[in-house]
Amino acid sequence: MDPKQMAKLMSQMGIKNEPIPASRVIVEKEDGSKLVVNNPSVTLIEMQGQKSLQVAGEFAEEKGEQGPSDAEVVMQAVSGASKEEAEKALKEADGDIAQAVLILQDKASADRE
Repeated sequence: MDPKQMAKLMSQMGIKNEPIPASRVIVEKEDGSKLVVNNPSVTLIEMQGQKSLQVAGEFAEEKGEQGPSDAEVVMQAVSGASKEEAEKALKEADGDIAQAVLILQDKASADRE
């Protein structure tokens, strides 16, 4: 079956496909590693109201880099802060690292007085 016949058949079945120009596709996995596809062939497929991407090409896997947790960043910024204190401050600051540091610094200043 030639590509034109295939496209016509897919159209009759309500399947739309559209090529997407892309130079690189990166899939970030839950473990922090990445699948990287350079010069991929990417197609957007829409069928029954659902959209999906088809990515073809050669891929390489990159190991993830584990950075410090937010609590560790706060602990390093405020010397003497425990992990529990840092986590509590982060929760109080709704995850805002800078605000959590300020909360702990204010607490440390109040404790010294």
